[in-house]
Amino acid sequence: MIDSFSLGLTHALLLYAAWKLMARPDLDSENTPDADAKPRWGKR
Repeated sequence: MIDSFSLGLTHALLLYAAWKLMARPDLDSENTPDADAKPRWGKR
């Protein structure tokens, strides 16, 4: 039997993650990154 605390905890964490993602200001931006922009990771 699944413990209701663990089920509630995982759903609460998923809700928190979705809330944080929806609060990001770059989600409203439709600009694409420039081709000559410095990459964030590595030297590709």
